[in-house]
Amino acid sequence: MSATGAIAAPVKSIVLVHGGFVDGSGWEGVYDILKKDGYEVTIVQNPTTSLADDVSVTKRAIAAASGNVILVGHSYGGVVISEAGTDPKVAGVVYITAFAPDAGESVSSLIANPPPGAPVPPILAPVDGFLFLDRGKFAASFAADVRPDLASFMADSQVPWAVAALEGKVSAPAWKVKPSWYLVATEDKMTPPDAQRAMSKRAGSTVVEVPGSHAIYVSKPGAVAELIEEAAQTAKPVAN
Repeated sequence: MSATGAIAAPVKSIVLVHGGFVDGSGWEGVYDILKKDGYEVTIVQNPTTSLADDVSVTKRAIAAASGNVILVGHSYGGVVISEAGTDPKVAGVVYITAFAPDAGESVSSLIANPPPGAPVPPILAPVDGFLFLDRGKFAASFAADVRPDLASFMADSQVPWAVAALEGKVSAPAWKVKPSWYLVATEDKMTPPDAQRAMSKRAGSTVVEVPGSHAIYVSKPGAVAELIEEAAQTAKPVAN
């Protein structure tokens, strides 16, 4: 989309929320596109220590943004935006191969009973209440289509993900009261594509499917930015 089109969008502020094991730097490619197209962009740096902590950080970013906001979450970030997205300034929520829990659900409950044959993420046993992915298996499971040197960097710069964050339950999901969009990554080895399809269908989201890994926001920022801009172009402004 051109900058001219972006400037005419009803919503001009985008807030990007990362998931577990990573930080906000993975959004750089998406950020660059959105900024070029005239959007104000905020990248949240979640501590991933608890859902409550991450929602608080995200709500502060929403409060600081200009006008209405499109709130975007990747992976566990989908839980965060589901809880934080009921904020009055949020005009719509965008899930990027993300969890979209219903009330009372958490990452832990959504991954509790994987279907037969589903890939099993190489999550190591918790240490002091925090989780990491096996570094040697990180690229294949999380970032198979990311260039090897960057995937290696992502593996070696993992952010500890607290078990408490995985167990954080959503109270009132934003997708029940706000329009939602969902990008299904069809080659995801962390969150099965069929699970993504089921969550997006339940949420009534506008869905696009793109070939890519769990780290599709890194490997294909253009496709991700395009869906975010579609949300910004079509979401109706909300009164603050």
